[in-house]
Amino acid sequence: MSTSPSSVISKSVEPAVIASLPADDQIESERPQLITECTFGKESAETEAMQSGSSDAKSTTANRRKVKSASKQTVDDRGKDFLTESEIKRFLDAAKQGRHGARDYAMMLMAYRHGLRVSELIGLQLKDLDLETSRLFVRRKKGSLSTHQPVEGDELRAIRAWLRERQQRSDASSAYLFLSERGPMTRQSINYLVVQIGQRAELAFHVHPHMLRHSCGYYLANRGFDTRLVQDYLGHKNIAHTVRYTRTAATRFEGLWE
Repeated sequence: MSTSPSSVISKSVEPAVIASLPADDQIESERPQLITECTFGKESAETEAMQSGSSDAKSTTANRRKVKSASKQTVDDRGKDFLTESEIKRFLDAAKQGRHGARDYAMMLMAYRHGLRVSELIGLQLKDLDLETSRLFVRRKKGSLSTHQPVEGDELRAIRAWLRERQQRSDASSAYLFLSERGPMTRQSINYLVVQIGQRAELAFHVHPHMLRHSCGYYLANRGFDTRLVQDYLGHKNIAHTVRYTRTAATRFEGLWE
């Protein structure tokens, strides 16, 4: 009896295919695992979505709180950081009373008159000063504008008094204008000196060196000088730093009640 090719293929293939198929009990045992994985994946996606929504909500709430708190802030919440003209007079008078009165007075007066930062004050050199023309070259820091500025008569007399004492020192050949007992003045020595002078002047607040620069700005603004002029005199690179003086100058509000 002859056998057809199709029956031969069927008989030879079917056992192999059947052998490779999973048994019914194996399918039943794997079905809960598949359902669990699908359910877990769905729940994970829902949880992530909820967490993402919660995070966005928290972020929105935080931003609202920031906006709300920012709206309560004042235009300028800084305290008084300058000396008035009467306070400056008391401060300068107290500077004369120290151990190195001539030096301290000249130094504090120049810091105030020219709005010097501490680094600019201790960096002053003899070559920056022209006594014949009464000019001082102010070398600004922080990328500010350096300028030649006039030296007034009382300031010039104070500088000459200090130079006479300076000539008697063993380190008189130093290039720096102001000297301490150990050499050129340092930032720490200036900070200490200003605090001591402020206490000697019996001012009711703590005085720090940068207040002299601010005092210069407010003085010029109260005199009614143009904002651009004050900016160049102080060497401000950004005029926004100068506007704070002219905007709050007392002279702007004079005559309101006449």
